[in-house]
Amino acid sequence: MKIAVPTANGQLCMHFGHCEVFTLIDVDVANKTVVSIAELDPPPHEPGVLPHWLAGQGADMVIAGGMGMRAQNLFEEQSIKVVVGAQGGTPESVALAYLSGSLETGANACDH
Repeated sequence: MKIAVPTANGQLCMHFGHCEVFTLIDVDVANKTVVSIAELDPPPHEPGVLPHWLAGQGADMVIAGGMGMRAQNLFEEQSIKVVVGAQGGTPESVALAYLSGSLETGANACDH
C-alpha cells in the first residue's frame, strides 16, 4: 500500500492542498512496517489536480488533517481512500499509527 501524507516542515500539513511536499510512504500492511519513503513536489494547487496526480504516483490512500468534500469525492473516483482529521506528527509516524490502528483523528480541519 502507498500512503500519501501532505507535509510541511517535516510534519503533517493540516490542509492537504497547502502542503510543501507530499510524502509517499510504501508500507507492508501485513507486517505493519514502512518499506520506503519519498518526498515529491506537488503540481500547482488547482481544484481537481491533486487527486489525479496522486493516483498517477500510485497512491492508495491519503491521510490529511483537512480536506474539502469535493476533493474527497475526487479521490474516491480515483479509488484512493481518504482519512481526514489526523492530528499531526511526522509522515512516517502518521502512517505507522494508521497501520497499528492508533491514528488519532478529530474534526476535518477544512470547512469547504
